[in-house]
Amino acid sequence: MFWTKRVVIGDGERGLVYRNRQFERVLGPGVHRMFDPLSRVEVRTFNITAPEYAGHDVDALIARLGPALEAHFVRADIGADEVGLVSKHGKLEDVLPPGSRRLYWRGLVEVAVERVSLAAGLAVRADVMRRLRQLGTLSKVAVVVDVPVESAGLVFVDGQLLDTLGPGAYAFWNFQKNVVAEVIELRVQSVEVSGQELLTRDRVSLRVNLAASMRVTDPVAARTKVAKFGDHLYRELQYGLRKVVASRTLDALLGDKASLDADIFAYVRGQVGGLGIEVLGVGVKDVILPGEMKAILNGVVQAEKAAQANVIRRREEANATRSLLNTAKLVEESPILMRLKELEALEKVTEKIDTLTVFGGLDGVLKQLVTMK
Repeated sequence: MFWTKRVVIGDGERGLVYRNRQFERVLGPGVHRMFDPLSRVEVRTFNITAPEYAGHDVDALIARLGPALEAHFVRADIGADEVGLVSKHGKLEDVLPPGSRRLYWRGLVEVAVERVSLAAGLAVRADVMRRLRQLGTLSKVAVVVDVPVESAGLVFVDGQLLDTLGPGAYAFWNFQKNVVAEVIELRVQSVEVSGQELLTRDRVSLRVNLAASMRVTDPVAARTKVAKFGDHLYRELQYGLRKVVASRTLDALLGDKASLDADIFAYVRGQVGGLGIEVLGVGVKDVILPGEMKAILNGVVQAEKAAQANVIRRREEANATRSLLNTAKLVEESPILMRLKELEALEKVTEKIDTLTVFGGLDGVLKQLVTMK
């Protein structure tokens, strides 16, 4: 009895027996007695409620147990182009990277390992993606792409375009290959070009602010044909604005802004037409002149308005004089009209008088002396 070792294994445990540090057998639940006079037997106990085998001798166990391995362990041997999905009690719990080799205890926890080939595609199945997102591990093993409405997603694998995605949620395994995802907005966007110091054709310095609206019509072309389509469009708007302003005098620039907008729009649209970008409109917001030039222009405008006012005043005076002359001729030719004009004058006078004393009747009012108080 003194040379016998007593080992007790619980229901949620398994034991591994090592003699002279070499694996010998697996112990199930129960009381075990082993003859060990020289203390060469070691029993390592494992809690199988956490089914992952925590030892460092996985390869040795596989080799020593041979066909008997399946009686005690679930073996996960993942290939170089595969991903392992570990389920416990039918629920996905873990992801094994390519080339993994693991053992899981059989017994309390039902463990199943599904091998997914990466050669068939890097896209993560929708059910797997939802479960990994729930576990909080999706971003650790996959590239996550959330494409909102009115947007497009581009997926690049090792620098090459893999797929174009519509609105939705996607994930791609991030093992062995470099996976990059970009989201490009397809809605109408505004571009502001502010504070441009420019010279007109007649060498007048001014500052111009420009606004434009655009949208991406071909996300693949916009991403692959130019490094940054937003910066490229901004530069083309700058070039177009400088080119058009330099071809006009200040008077032409201020007098016809509509043609200025149209010329810039035509130039920019022609430059970016093959890049998957559509320019919807271009407009000059502000034209800011230096202080001295603003004072000169204000003086010119004031002089022009004063001259216009003087012309209008002279024209109205001539019209009034001509009208008086015509009236005088009519009065001279018609005594009755003369009499009516006299009565009108009398009416206007009497409207402002409180007391009127008349001597000699109506003729006295018109021809003789009238006393008013």
